[in-house]
Amino acid sequence: MSTAKEFRAKSAADLQKELLELRREQFNLRMARATGQTAKPDQFTKVRRNIARLKMVAAEQRRGQAQNSGKGK
Repeated sequence: MSTAKEFRAKSAADLQKELLELRREQFNLRMARATGQTAKPDQFTKVRRNIARLKMVAAEQRRGQAQNSGKGK
């Protein structure tokens, strides 16, 4: 499981790549559940929370960049 601290150390492009991987994993878990092959039901919660953490950090970074660009004026 990733932490917000680990996500903050990544660039915006890395965060987008990580989000894509987490979304793909979430999809695969849903497909496995639908076919009755799911082994660890706690993985759904972990992936969902990691996506939320990642989106929160990405929004923080965007707000930080917007504030920094506005200071020069």
